[in-house]
Amino acid sequence: MKTFADCIAERADLWRGSGVEYADAVDKSVDAIARSIRAGGRIYFFGNGGSAAEAQHLAAELSGRFLLERPAWGGLALSVDTSALTAIANDYGFEQIFSRQLEGLVHRGDVAVGLTTSGKSPNVVAGLRAARAGGATTIVFTGNGGGAVCAQADISIIGPSGPSWKVQELHLTLGHIICELVELRLTSG
Repeated sequence: MKTFADCIAERADLWRGSGVEYADAVDKSVDAIARSIRAGGRIYFFGNGGSAAEAQHLAAELSGRFLLERPAWGGLALSVDTSALTAIANDYGFEQIFSRQLEGLVHRGDVAVGLTTSGKSPNVVAGLRAARAGGATTIVFTGNGGGAVCAQADISIIGPSGPSWKVQELHLTLGHIICELVELRLTSG
């Protein structure tokens, strides 16, 4: 029978090698997000299921705060407006729930962050494509080898292969690291 200690060891395995393989993508993400916020831009987050929950969580870290008292920043999650989601899904199809919103919201200099554990979510791919067409920098948090979504991303953070929980736990940790580094960069003298 699997024990608590087995579960902890399994999660610790996510960070074997100190996560150095993510350093370049994290640094580029911090640069893009900080540059956008400094210029008055918005950071849009989106995904499905657990990735939608993480998108909402990370957007709140920017619009509220992560660790430091500071002005609010434009972090928005595209999965929170049920009227928009259901209207767009009904009128245009589920694959366009993020792209349609981004077509109306994104401006040059904004950042769009898509999250998908499989790398194959058609609506995340379409959302990143629309954001890129609107002049946004595109970032994807994915797993399982990357997937089709990476072709629409300026920056790809590719987590482990395996079940969604494993990919999502790594995504949330890296998302928190990015929020912390952005906050420190923009609030230090």
